Amino acid sequence: MAGKLRTAALRPITLVGLMGVGKTTVGKRLATRLGLPFVDADAEIEVACGMTIPEIFERFGEAHFRDGERRVIARLVDGAPKVVATGGGAFVQADTRALILERSLAVWLDADIETLVERVQKRDTRPLLAGSDPATVLRALAEVRAPFYAEAPITVRSSGGPHAETVEAIIAALFAANRGRK
Repeated sequence: MAGKLRTAALRPITLVGLMGVGKTTVGKRLATRLGLPFVDADAEIEVACGMTIPEIFERFGEAHFRDGERRVIARLVDGAPKVVATGGGAFVQADTRALILERSLAVWLDADIETLVERVQKRDTRPLLAGSDPATVLRALAEVRAPFYAEAPITVRSSGGPHAETVEAIIAALFAANRGRK
């Protein structure tokens, strides 16, 4: 079964969507189910810079961060099958989105605002939420970013339920996408 699942991912699978949707948590579980490596783009950026994401934002600003993010993602979507979790704003950037769409299979994890608010309140490391009402920020981000996320060829809803349900929905969508290519 693992071999059959692995063939569902013939190239990198890149998870995109708003903060709190579960890209990292779901991505790790998806990678395990598919027998593939998992890479978190934000973690790779922190290693490359020797700083946390909030420190990069504070010290250099968002534009600098986005440039580094694009370079790291370009390295991660190198053609080898793996699961890649991106930061919430990565797919909104035209150059980064083009890289992801060209070199990987993008999966938009979508969720309702209430679910996202519940999840993001568990961590205080999100620069775009600093000192703001999470629901207000997330609604505004969703309005702006949804048209970009919608360019992903696969969309999967991430509910407030167990992440395993989202993993299974992604696997089903991968098989459906592979059947469509034959």
